[in-house]
Amino acid sequence: LKRASSRFESSNKNPSTMSTDSKYFGSNTKRGEIHELQEELNHQREDKRKEAVKKVIAAMTVGKDVSMLFTDVLNCIQTNNLELKKLVYLYVINHAKMQPERAILAVNTFQKDAVDPNPLIRALAIRTMGCIRVDKVTEYLCEPLRTCLKDKDPYVRKTAAICVAKLYDMSPELVESQGFLDNLTNLLSDSNPTVVANAVAALTEIDEISGKPVFNITSANQSKLTAALNECTEWGQVFILTALSRYTPEDSKEAEMIAERVTPRLNHANSAVVLAAVKVLMMYMEQIKSQETVKNLCKKMAPPLVTLLTTKEPEIQYVALRNINLIVQRRPSILAHEMRVFFIKYNDPIYVKMEKLEIMIMLSSEKNIVQVLTEFKEAASEVDVEFIRRAVRAIGRCAIKIESAAERCIQVLLELIQTGVNYVVQEAIVVIKDIFRKYPNKYESIIATLCANLNTLDEPEAKASMIWIVGEYAERIENADELLASFLEGFSDENTQVQLQLLTAIVKLFLKRPKDTQDMVQQVLNLATQETDNPDLRDRGYVYWRLLSTDPEAAKAVVLGEKPLISDTTTRLEENLLEELIGNISTLASVFHKPPQSFISKLKGTFQLENST
Repeated sequence: LKRASSRFESSNKNPSTMSTDSKYFGSNTKRGEIHELQEELNHQREDKRKEAVKKVIAAMTVGKDVSMLFTDVLNCIQTNNLELKKLVYLYVINHAKMQPERAILAVNTFQKDAVDPNPLIRALAIRTMGCIRVDKVTEYLCEPLRTCLKDKDPYVRKTAAICVAKLYDMSPELVESQGFLDNLTNLLSDSNPTVVANAVAALTEIDEISGKPVFNITSANQSKLTAALNECTEWGQVFILTALSRYTPEDSKEAEMIAERVTPRLNHANSAVVLAAVKVLMMYMEQIKSQETVKNLCKKMAPPLVTLLTTKEPEIQYVALRNINLIVQRRPSILAHEMRVFFIKYNDPIYVKMEKLEIMIMLSSEKNIVQVLTEFKEAASEVDVEFIRRAVRAIGRCAIKIESAAERCIQVLLELIQTGVNYVVQEAIVVIKDIFRKYPNKYESIIATLCANLNTLDEPEAKASMIWIVGEYAERIENADELLASFLEGFSDENTQVQLQLLTAIVKLFLKRPKDTQDMVQQVLNLATQETDNPDLRDRGYVYWRLLSTDPEAAKAVVLGEKPLISDTTTRLEENLLEELIGNISTLASVFHKPPQSFISKLKGTFQLENST
């Protein structure tokens, strides 16, 4: 019913009439109103009947029950007035399910209108029959639909193509037995591009519903699809481009040819067309052997992607950024020279800022690291605390990703620590711990600066990171025992993450300086094994205790052994998932970064969004 109002107004071609139609929606229900409408619907004059049907549609739109007028409205269907016929058809579509027996009464009129000389009436009849989801009406739809699929007017053919998809949703067996799928496939070779686009849309929908391959693009019909691209509507282009993205070219030459014909769509004003074209090119570049051709395509893809980010609507920016995230993971060279477009703007919504941050990390390199770090440092002075944390963490991720820039990154982190902002300091310490793990025994000179901020730490992750640093470099920190003892005083009140790290750090300290820390290690082992309910902490305590009491050398080998270096922590998707998401660019899957089947289930052609929580 939500579409009823818009359809109602669109049925009125005369602007002056449209301006007065609002009066039908303003009146309240009056006693005897249904009886009055009944009399008007049976009036001799056609204009009176049309006014009455408008009132009925208006009442239906605002939620009033007008089902008792079904027969009276249906009697108005026998007319040559196109506007009145549209209104009656609209009423029938909305009430046929509630009155399936009476809906059969309209079948004769539908069949008659399906062969009317006026193509608008023929299309209207076949569209209405397709929208009436009543099995008894469906039986009478086959012959008119078969006729309309071969109609001489393209408007009727394109309407019939969509009707096949609607009919398949209700009765797949009927569509297959009547040969409508073959008729639909034949429409791919139609001379009218809009008919081709609608045939593609219908076949794509049926293909998704059926669960078996129905829509097969061949080298013969793909040329028809690419030819229709230039002349069909923008949404028709989206359907065709999506279909082409699922086609596997026979060889590199065919892939190049299709890519060349798709490339002009990158300059389209509609962002959906642009992203659909990008999807096709991303899929086909894997098939193209010529690196020069691939390089040229990458150059052509950059400007339209940048244009999507300059739009005023942040929602479009976000969708573009989520898609660009996938594109950059596969081919970073496309936007390698466009770093500035991802710089944070003061009025960007937080979700746009977060996504820009991720992409800047992916695009960072030795050539642009200076400007990237400057941007991150500035971002760390923003207002939003969570964003500041992400910005500080981004600096650390760049240090781990680019070894030559690690020292510069550490310098920026130290400058941020000197600001004295509590949450900045704590996030910086967490990040520096990761840098130490990536580059051991290289930047220990900054440990003194970190230790000076020990008393300001109140977050579990920051405390655990600082304890790890003290334990790992205990032999270089003169007062390491004092620092760890300060944490040990409140051991039972600490978070499990801190307790586990403190236990390991004190055991490390004992193995490095056994004479000074024997009492401390005994204390922490007692706390971990006897005064805790956490099984992880208790088990680790017992393991260390037995190692130390039976074989100290084995304990050194286990606890102080060489650790594997951590790798670049930049967020990357698994290769198989990335491949699937590239094929779903410009869909919801590319925004969620999840395969479609993980959040959408298909129930006989209808899509239900599952509660992901």
